[in-house]
Amino acid sequence: MTSTAFLQYCLAGISIGGIYALIAIGYTMVYGILRLINFAHGDIFMMAAYFMIFAMVDFALPWYVSIGIVLVATVVLGVVIERVAYKPLRSAPRMSIMISAIGVSYLLQNLATYLFSALPKGYPKIEFLTKSITIGGISTSVVTFITPILTLAFVFLLMQLINHTKIGMAMRAVSKDFETSQLMGIKINRVISFTFVIGCFLAAVGSILYFTPRPSVYPLVGSLPGTKCFIAAVFGGIGSIPGAMLGGFVIGLSETFIKAAGYSEFSDVFTFILLIVVLLFKPTGLFGEKITEKV
Repeated sequence: MTSTAFLQYCLAGISIGGIYALIAIGYTMVYGILRLINFAHGDIFMMAAYFMIFAMVDFALPWYVSIGIVLVATVVLGVVIERVAYKPLRSAPRMSIMISAIGVSYLLQNLATYLFSALPKGYPKIEFLTKSITIGGISTSVVTFITPILTLAFVFLLMQLINHTKIGMAMRAVSKDFETSQLMGIKINRVISFTFVIGCFLAAVGSILYFTPRPSVYPLVGSLPGTKCFIAAVFGGIGSIPGAMLGGFVIGLSETFIKAAGYSEFSDVFTFILLIVVLLFKPTGLFGEKITEKV
């Protein structure tokens, strides 16, 4: 493998890893606040792709308007899901809300199948993102180049928000002790809704970046990326934003180089092997903290 090819594969791996990181942050934030694995997160990512098809293909809107619509529509969908499916079960056993999350996932998949059919639909071409550029002898697309930059920028802004704002302080308090935060006057519902807003916004951004170089969308397309992003969150330590980012990059780079070596059929297998190894030797992930259950 030449040095140019190696750098090209690195860039491709970091790019797909950045997308995984954006989606994994949604998993890790919801878990940090609610101790809930939001199994519907991958399907929200899928619905964002259909929103883009509606905006650009069915309504013939320009790409910059369509992106705004996709971001808003995905955030609204996430907040509605939280209010309808999760909020009524907030005081129920944790297993109940987890079953509800699985139910929402199947609901979105079947709703997409009913509304759009199971046949793949072509994802619209965003001219700005699909342009080819050459950097230091490496030829790539704009979307591949800007994805890791956007990921790092969003993670930096998110960490600033969590560490230096009032709502961020409230989120940290709720993640430490849900009941005490409520007794201290923190508006729990507002914090949870804001968490879903951030997670769904990042899922929408990840969806745009993920599907731009890919030809089609179908109702089950969010399942495998969603699973990989969940594994990325577990690898980094679910509840840790930097950990989710690191996990996304590790999985993205690993599967890219496995495919480059000619073992494409094993790229997904490696992701699940990674999950098993992490659970065996460090169940809390690289940056995760052990949680003590209250009696």
